[in-house]
Amino acid sequence: MDRRNFIRSAGVAAAAVPALAAPAIAQAAPEIKWTMTSSFPKALDTIYGAAETFAKYMAEATDGKFQIAVKAAGEIVPGLEAANAVSAGTVEMCHTASYYYWGKDPTFALATAVPFGLNSRQQNGWMYYGGGLELMNEFYATHNLIGFPCGNTGAQMGGWFRNEIKSLADLQGVKMRIGGFGGKVISKLGVVPQQIPGGEIYQALEKGTIDAAEWVGPYDDEKLGFYKVAPNYYYPGWWEGGAMLHTLINTAKWAELPPVYQSLIKTACQAANADMQAKYDARNPTALKKLATAGAKFFPFPQDVMEAAFAASNDTYAEINGSNAAFKKIYDSMVAFRGDAFLWQQFSEYTFDAFMMGQQRKKTI
Repeated sequence: MDRRNFIRSAGVAAAAVPALAAPAIAQAAPEIKWTMTSSFPKALDTIYGAAETFAKYMAEATDGKFQIAVKAAGEIVPGLEAANAVSAGTVEMCHTASYYYWGKDPTFALATAVPFGLNSRQQNGWMYYGGGLELMNEFYATHNLIGFPCGNTGAQMGGWFRNEIKSLADLQGVKMRIGGFGGKVISKLGVVPQQIPGGEIYQALEKGTIDAAEWVGPYDDEKLGFYKVAPNYYYPGWWEGGAMLHTLINTAKWAELPPVYQSLIKTACQAANADMQAKYDARNPTALKKLATAGAKFFPFPQDVMEAAFAASNDTYAEINGSNAAFKKIYDSMVAFRGDAFLWQQFSEYTFDAFMMGQQRKKTI
């Protein structure tokens, strides 16, 4: 067959073949523009960045049809009002830590972290496969919200203190910035909790308005410079063994979405959830070494502080369980999951990690 006849024949054949159909999502999905208000400043690229990562995944998955504009804390509403704005319908969605709203109802705290609760792997297991997310969304619905995990910091540090804490007595009267439910518990140890947005913590420490502050961990804390005004860095953050962030959506706006978009939101949130902790795990070690070089001093909380905090936590749970049925229902589920999770991790991560850390101390790795 000569070239001219081949091209002519190919053209006829091509004309006979129908054009490939566009993907189903491109055909059926409407164009939507939503706003997500964050509880965090842009400077915190890992926490704030999880919202941007989520929005990016949504845009990519919908070929740009579902656009989400992420706004930093204060651009629309203050950071600690993000969920309230979504509940009221002022904005479609937010990225926040649910425990910021424990003052309205302590049940909010169970979705993020509570003292001596779950580590991040346990939190994921409970949320996705232990009934935690279903229970939280049953509660969220009473506030016109539906939520999905969208980030985790992992276990946090215990915070920066102007003075060393050598015993429980040294905590008496200490004014400490501490977020969420942890403040309620630590107040039983004599600490005076202060709820201050992340962007205002440094100034409060510098001016002496507070004596101590917890935020997240080495990566974020080093960037905010807390070591310059409160050099004593304590661990662990027993009130945040695995602090989970959430995307919260107004239930009426959620109901308006086609099922394919609802499914994509769940998927994008889960991807952003994994991405955020991976970033922290990659960046915290370098930041920890920078802090040491800059003069930060690292201390574990004294044993009497940890024991007193554990007892105070259990007392607080008993008090709330006696008067808040929603809290008790979710707390009981979390505690049951925690027992089984620590049973398993004694045989797996704990023994492996302890051995490897021992090798590191012997400088064999």
